[in-house]
Amino acid sequence: MAQLGLIGLGKMGFNMRERLRAAGHEVIGYDRNPDVTDSTSLEDMVSKLDGPRIVWIMVPAGEPTRQTVAELGNLLSEGDLVIDGGNSKYTDDKINGDLLAAKKIGYLDCGVSGGVWGKDNGYGLMVGGAASDVEKAMPIFDALRPEGPREEGFSHAGAVGSGHYAKMIHNGIEYGMMQAFAEGFELLEAAKVVENVPAVIKGWQRGTVVRSWLLDLLVRALDEDPELDDLEGYVEDSGEGRWTLEEAINNAVPAPVISAALFARFASRQEDSAAMRAVAALRNQFGGHSVKKAGG
Repeated sequence: MAQLGLIGLGKMGFNMRERLRAAGHEVIGYDRNPDVTDSTSLEDMVSKLDGPRIVWIMVPAGEPTRQTVAELGNLLSEGDLVIDGGNSKYTDDKINGDLLAAKKIGYLDCGVSGGVWGKDNGYGLMVGGAASDVEKAMPIFDALRPEGPREEGFSHAGAVGSGHYAKMIHNGIEYGMMQAFAEGFELLEAAKVVENVPAVIKGWQRGTVVRSWLLDLLVRALDEDPELDDLEGYVEDSGEGRWTLEEAINNAVPAPVISAALFARFASRQEDSAAMRAVAALRNQFGGHSVKKAGG
């Protein structure tokens, strides 16, 4: 049995705690929400852990994670280990790792995929850091990953930063896959040739080359709302798609699918696009094409 301190008990962290406990591990969690926390503070959580300690961070990327790492650096001891399982940008990992290394505290970055379904299905894990630290945390990783061969749900990607880099690319691919399914759904709906769109998409779940978990989730959504009328077509992005495109530019790697998927999300947030107004004006100017007046 392993022992783990877990910071951040939101949708992901809460379910991870439950999966780890179901596997027989001891998890002492900390969250600002008093209804779910096991500790009153970070200091209280650390005091309840036996050394050498392992602490997993599941808080929002950026400043919240950096602050948490810095605070842990003042609370933990030589030989302890910190794992950042959030969606931090990979460039933050060297900063966090160096800060803790100065105090002889280990650091791993872990990209985690699986969403709210991970509690039952397991989480895909992509880890960066020293092999000795990975081995130290392997009982935790084995409990969180899906059942089956370890190499099909867990990877040691390389040095510090590589885990979050791998997850960033994973999410960029996810953007493109989701956009392709979305565009196919819209075309099926718009053409009116297919009479039962949800049935067709459900029929793709077995035997076809596009079968996937994302397809299964689309089928689930259509079962609940066959035309998705209850939703507004507004889609945020959490950062990984942008970072993936930055890397594509930096490495001169063409990524037209991922870039189009990201820009489609941007378009979803525009109630009235200035660019499209300009296109309409130009078409009217050079070709006399009709336009729709604002408020008309």
